[in-house]
Amino acid sequence: MSFTFHAYGHPSVLSTHPSTIEITKAARLSSRGDCIVAVNSSVGPTDLPDALRTILSTPGARARLVLGLGRFQFIVEGEGDPRLTLNHPTDLVVRRSGFISDRTLMIHADKAASDLPREMVRLLRDPRNRVSIEISTKAPG
Repeated sequence: MSFTFHAYGHPSVLSTHPSTIEITKAARLSSRGDCIVAVNSSVGPTDLPDALRTILSTPGARARLVLGLGRFQFIVEGEGDPRLTLNHPTDLVVRRSGFISDRTLMIHADKAASDLPREMVRLLRDPRNRVSIEISTKAPG
């Protein structure tokens, strides 16, 4: 299952957080939001298709997030979990850890915000730049 949507850059994107990546529907971003890589997202957790949500909450599910901007494509892979609720209205968070909240999209991810190429981060600081975001899942077996 695959689902694509978009978000935008913001002048305050830092992309320095070592353990998470966040995409938000919010338009504002403070300097404390060092994990946020895109704002004004067209989708939050509650907007994800039911089929995608079902697979993400299946034990052993694999998940992939692809951020596309210009010549850059940044791929993060992780796991779903039966405890995922995906009930937050605005924030999608990818985590290296196993921590789960209503904002968590996937856990045990192989990358975080600090892993984005710095050239891509510079592009993410321009609010005119539209970021393509693809979430895909694979059920176990």
